[in-house]
Amino acid sequence: MAEHSNGGRTALVIGGGLAGMLAVTALTGHVDTVTVVERDRYPQGRAFRKGVPQARHLHILLSGGRRALEEMLPGTVAALTEAGARDLYLPRDLLTRTPAGWQRRFDERRHPTLSVTRPVLDAVVRERALRAAAGSPTRVEVLEATEVIGLTGTADRVTGVRIRARDGAAGTRAVRELPAGLVVDASGRGSRTPQWYAALGRPAPEEETVDSGLAYATRMYRPKDPDAAPDVGVNVPGWPGCPRGAAYVPVEDGNWLLTLSGVRGHHPPTDPAEFTAFTATVGDPYVHELLARAEPLSPVHGFRDTCNRRRRFERPGALPEGLLVLGDAGCTFNPVYGQGMAVAALGALAVRGTLAARGGPRPGVAAEAQRAVARAADTAWLAAVGADRPYADGGGARAGLGERLGTWYLDRLTVRAAIDPVVGAAFRDVVCLTAPPARLVTPRVLLRTVLLPRRPALPAPPAVVEPL
Repeated sequence: MAEHSNGGRTALVIGGGLAGMLAVTALTGHVDTVTVVERDRYPQGRAFRKGVPQARHLHILLSGGRRALEEMLPGTVAALTEAGARDLYLPRDLLTRTPAGWQRRFDERRHPTLSVTRPVLDAVVRERALRAAAGSPTRVEVLEATEVIGLTGTADRVTGVRIRARDGAAGTRAVRELPAGLVVDASGRGSRTPQWYAALGRPAPEEETVDSGLAYATRMYRPKDPDAAPDVGVNVPGWPGCPRGAAYVPVEDGNWLLTLSGVRGHHPPTDPAEFTAFTATVGDPYVHELLARAEPLSPVHGFRDTCNRRRRFERPGALPEGLLVLGDAGCTFNPVYGQGMAVAALGALAVRGTLAARGGPRPGVAAEAQRAVARAADTAWLAAVGADRPYADGGGARAGLGERLGTWYLDRLTVRAAIDPVVGAAFRDVVCLTAPPARLVTPRVLLRTVLLPRRPALPAPPAVVEPL
């Protein structure tokens, strides 16, 4: 480890958002000092900030990520609930329209999912992460309004970063080096680590991309009559026959967020009147009808950076000693599936587990931790690219027999999951990141999917919660 003047082992985290604060928590107790370098200045209170361009859109924390977050920072889920986050149990509290009809509302209670605005989530996690570190032997310093402009070291060993201030007089923005024994890149979708590799004399890591061309737009609403507001959220995802979707979900303070989505040629508009009209063109008129009973509270905000991108830092030789990549900086998903925050929490938990098992950041541990981070992202990656691949580049080349069989099975399984509590439970276990994809081909699930007749789901949104 690198040494500060106090002789302590040091780590540095690039990015002070959700993934960065989870990285701090993973490192706490394993190093003496953590320095967080954050481009923005944190806002007063729980407000939006420029450095999180996707913050104004719908955010959910899937149950797998919720469990990981609570294990990392006990009491955080309760703190989020106290701050107004809404608990949605799937499928009871989310009406979902599939291509075959509406999903049944089984009272499963296996997958509590948090719906919350990003400023509240970031502020609560930051407060609790820094409080937890303050009660530990690890000292945490946050450098706000400071940007990392490169890595220091060699092709084989990262020894720190080069930084500069982003505000203040010109004379105070000189570039300086900040040494660290371990650098964690948690800077998000805009990570520049692949470009910084060139300065170290390393080739960029292998990269996989699947881009459906999807874009989405979001607006906040409040029901005109709170007593007549829906008691559950609504999800009408797009499908090949109708590639436009909508999700209308409650957040804190009695407000609701409506996110509209569409692939190439079907992008939702940001003009308010056209945005409302778009809701009538998704796969079911239910959301459009709900808007007649709500009033808008915000402009319409658009977002188009939805490519699934995975940088293979975990592969042999792809990672120099002293570097670790976490969250969207390494693997970023189409945000419409709501997986990114959960995967960041699962990845941070994997880092903490690796450090605990190996007695801290010794030589070779970063590469081992990177492999654990990659495993934590595998299920979400398979789900996201599987859903987006039919839209990517016109669908690509003709699929082989194995891929066609897999597509046939998954199509049949998703239809069955909408009406079958056994198949549905397995499907939600995987989608909510609490079980691996193998859960979908256990004998009981496979037999019910293949042998039982394919039947339509419900013709209208179900008002009744069905016991298991």
